[in-house]
Amino acid sequence: MTVPHADDARVVVYSREGCHLCEAAEQVVSQIVAETGDSWARVDIDADPDLQQRFTDQVPVTFVDGRQHDFWRVDPARLRSALA
Repeated sequence: MTVPHADDARVVVYSREGCHLCEAAEQVVSQIVAETGDSWARVDIDADPDLQQRFTDQVPVTFVDGRQHDFWRVDPARLRSALA
């Protein structure tokens, strides 16, 4: 399933302000893409009513290449594998 708002980033983290799981996921994603040279973006679901309705209970939600990869937590090894 492809989600809009993914821009040109290879990895997209759908998150919200004040979410400790989101902060942890963004940190892992940032570290992994720094190693792989890929790009990533953060999308605040609360800025878009459709995204808020879709992901409200699952944030953070991580997409790789436009497809859902994980939610709640990011496994570094799994993300590295998806980007390989």
